[in-house]
Amino acid sequence: MNQYPFHTPESAPASAAPILEKAKATLGFVPNLYAGLANAPAALEAYIALSGFFEKTSLSAIERQVVLLATSVDNGCEFCVAAHSMIAKKIVGVPEPVVAAVREGREPDDVKLAALVALTRAIVQERGWVANHPALQRFLAAGFSKEQALEVVLGVTQKTLSNYANHLLGTPLNPAFESERWSR
Repeated sequence: MNQYPFHTPESAPASAAPILEKAKATLGFVPNLYAGLANAPAALEAYIALSGFFEKTSLSAIERQVVLLATSVDNGCEFCVAAHSMIAKKIVGVPEPVVAAVREGREPDDVKLAALVALTRAIVQERGWVANHPALQRFLAAGFSKEQALEVVLGVTQKTLSNYANHLLGTPLNPAFESERWSR
């Protein structure tokens, strides 16, 4: 049973309202993740900050979406898988076969993206204990750097916050993401 309200800019705590207003102005709607996180403004602010930091990494927009989607699939977050499938395909331009593979728990055919997915999943499944994991060696052999492995950890951190929050909140899917609905 969901015991959390999903806030609007008008109903949100004062420190969360400007974030929801900005999302509504930018996207045309407030993602339900944001509306739920607004119950704890510090959590919403942390998610927005982590998102901003992840955007600054050396990973490409496609690579970042692959990390966010793979993390969400492994964490079983139905809201985030749908949201990032839509963002990946319609905003970032991730090829449909790549999105489909990640959503199905498979690796994409692209060697570099497959190594990225493998490392992301290893980080999630092994709780970060990947210093000697074959997925890290594969990631580096695919042309990524040691620094980029830390950037993957940042993306996993961002998504773990939202995935776990969505599990707690029981976040309903926004209509904008409905076409990408996914079930764990």
